[in-house]
Amino acid sequence: MSKKNRSFSLNVKIMLFLFVTASYALFMYRSGGASSYLGSSTTSILKASMADTSTLSIATWNVAAINNNPFEYWITIDGHAEYEKLMKDIEFFLENPGDKDILVKEVFTEEMFSKLDSRMTEVGWESVRSYWKDQFQDRKIISGFMKDPLLGSKRLASMPDRITNTINVVGSSEPVCRPTVINMYAGDLSTLSKWWDAWEKFMFDTPLKIDYKGVEKTSPVYKLLKPISQAKYPAITDDEEKVSLPLQTMCGAIFDAILVHMMNTVSKPGEWQPLKKTMVEALNKKKVPNTLKILESTYSSSDIITLQEVSSALIDLARNSKTGKNYHVVAPADLDATRDQNSVILLNKKKFPTLDGMREISSNVSASFPKDVKVPVASGDILAIAAEDKDSKKYVIASFHGDTNGLATIPVLDAIKKAMASEPDLSSRDLIFGLDANTYEKSEPGKTQDVMEWGKSYVSHDLTSCWGDIPDAKNYTTYNARTYLQPQLNKACKSDQKKEKGDINPKDFILFPKASYEVERTWKDNTGEMKYIEDMAFPTLTFPSDHGILATILKPKA
Repeated sequence: MSKKNRSFSLNVKIMLFLFVTASYALFMYRSGGASSYLGSSTTSILKASMADTSTLSIATWNVAAINNNPFEYWITIDGHAEYEKLMKDIEFFLENPGDKDILVKEVFTEEMFSKLDSRMTEVGWESVRSYWKDQFQDRKIISGFMKDPLLGSKRLASMPDRITNTINVVGSSEPVCRPTVINMYAGDLSTLSKWWDAWEKFMFDTPLKIDYKGVEKTSPVYKLLKPISQAKYPAITDDEEKVSLPLQTMCGAIFDAILVHMMNTVSKPGEWQPLKKTMVEALNKKKVPNTLKILESTYSSSDIITLQEVSSALIDLARNSKTGKNYHVVAPADLDATRDQNSVILLNKKKFPTLDGMREISSNVSASFPKDVKVPVASGDILAIAAEDKDSKKYVIASFHGDTNGLATIPVLDAIKKAMASEPDLSSRDLIFGLDANTYEKSEPGKTQDVMEWGKSYVSHDLTSCWGDIPDAKNYTTYNARTYLQPQLNKACKSDQKKEKGDINPKDFILFPKASYEVERTWKDNTGEMKYIEDMAFPTLTFPSDHGILATILKPKA
């Protein structure tokens, strides 16, 4: 081959290699797998782009994740192989108990029941000994109790767990936890006797000072329980409804006893209790500071950050930390301190030096819902503001947390646009909308919001998203699945079925006017390091949310 031909052949190979590489990169980017090819050097590039004053950098993040039970969802814990083993062993115990499916009375003993029944009658409740003797003591702990669907329908175990699992008290930054496996309780659960002593004292001998809608009241825990109504839960019988307070208390005790027994059967107290402590520290107690750490270290150059499901504790800490020095922390006027899940907007003080002229228009949005339609939106879910940057550029900026099924997402967008159109001052502004849309790859018509239908909706308003006009249904921003260590076993995912049965969906979006901006870069992040690891369950010990962060850099069109 001549020198000229060899040179030509080499050039062709180089061009072919570059074409294939670029095509693969483009494919990965459009499929949401940007982290698969963006290296550490790209992080520096992205941070530099975020700081570029000629662009508009936006991030959105639903910061909620683990509630009170550190074991409820499958998580990823590097360096803790014992976690995966523990959760698989619990799964196996519940799916294949064999001869370990012993009688309830061998775990929650006759002595324990008699003491409990005595305490309940002492406070004026009816005895439930007949239920214990005829319906519960001889049940198998797994097949007859934990997996009984009728018991679940009656809410006899899940209701007392929901009410007493974790209780916020006046005058303390730390909640009070019921002695159980599935919360932040830090006491010793190495034996059933230690558990029972603590459980009885908690329920009947621990007065708690609680805020009842602004009024402080001191009450023992058992008085917090509510009767279970047949009107709301039809599975419960007339007779069971009459004794629902003592009956749910007994079932709650049996449930907790089985959990303690199960943990100490599949593992050793000296193994699972320290593991739980590690998880509680990272996922529960340090969730708020770990969330702010990511925002302050990785996204501190963003011009606008929209957050969803923000607790009042995070809002307060943000305002009094580095975040508050760099950002205006804007919370909704109807902040929900009870449910404690609020949408929040952070405005970078370099881009928005002052809040002069800023006003909240969330009530305008709510008032724009159709009068004859019930939109599933709770207090604090919507935050919409009118704001102006240092260059006198005017915006409407919104943050929204969609309902679990996503059915409020399209009505909320429609209402925002309607509210903007109703005022000349608002209609001329650019809408920047960061949200957890709660959209689904595979939806049920009328029950869950299809992501492709959502795409058609925002395009109809002359908006586009950081993902483009047409969302990629497989571009996931969540990857979570329930374990077997929580009250609703019908929702548990086996360790090898997390992807098939978990909540793995394209839920998070940033919207903006298509005529005003073009996307320079978009990425998602489930590590706190501007990288997204596909097929990884999260949160992790270092990334505290079950939603990835979504970020984009927009370039204004000329």
